[in-house]
Amino acid sequence: MDSLNRMATELVDEAIDFADELTIDVHALSGDAAVLDFGVDVPGAVEAGMVLAEIQTAGLATVQSTMDTVAGAPLTHVELSTDHPALALLCSQKGGWELSVDGFEGLGSGPARALVAEEEAFQRIGYREEADFAVLAVETAQLPDEAVAAQVAERTGVPETGVFLPAFSTASVTGSVAAAARAAELAVFRLAELGFDPVSVLSATARAPVAPVAGDEATAMARTTDALAYGGEVHLTVDESFDRFEEVASVAGAEYGEPLAAVFEDADWDFADLPVGLFGPAQVTIDVVGGETHVVGETREDVLAESFGL
Repeated sequence: MDSLNRMATELVDEAIDFADELTIDVHALSGDAAVLDFGVDVPGAVEAGMVLAEIQTAGLATVQSTMDTVAGAPLTHVELSTDHPALALLCSQKGGWELSVDGFEGLGSGPARALVAEEEAFQRIGYREEADFAVLAVETAQLPDEAVAAQVAERTGVPETGVFLPAFSTASVTGSVAAAARAAELAVFRLAELGFDPVSVLSATARAPVAPVAGDEATAMARTTDALAYGGEVHLTVDESFDRFEEVASVAGAEYGEPLAAVFEDADWDFADLPVGLFGPAQVTIDVVGGETHVVGETREDVLAESFGL
């Protein structure tokens, strides 16, 4: 298997070739790093969001859109499936790189994180890579600039000419789609937090509704979290039992049962004050090979309808 960054770079190259069809803009910075606007100064798009999710998972996941209903209303849903959950979801897709450079703020996801490999997940999985390219998807309300590219290049040990920064805002079509594609990642990360070996997760398939695009980043963060915590559904296949499977699903329904904008507001948007179990998918089925099948949590269409204004 090629390195995660090499595989993601091939997808970035394709996105650049089809930029017009994907409705994305491509900008070359002074150091020749490339910024791909997937949904910051452009509105974003469903297809762009699915391509972004493929880039974030380094091509190790299949991403597609489907139609289903929420509270009787037809809505786009996103499905993601991978047979490499540890690499695709934790070592690549997870948003684990907080960027703060000269007034710029953003959250980085994607395989560039594996070139730094400082997060605990990389130690547990035993994965780190070196590459000539670094792909870091940046969730932000403003496009990354030269200072951001320089920091990414320095931390990853990659020349700026090899740095690719797909960027998107939470409050964009792309942001809503990319968020819906994270249900499986949340489930596998939650399992790892509880002490389960993520390498023992053999496959993951998930889906979640695409939240209506909000008019501001805070509302978008709340709505996209609602889409996962009240509407995300995940199926995992694992090769060993565990005594804490019942803690994988989000506690949002049991603890709050209301759209999370109010919960986040009460906490002054300080997520550290909220229970860690909040940030998970609504319902999870876990199949143990040769063992039991566990089903935990439930979806809440009533809460989603209120959150989405249906």
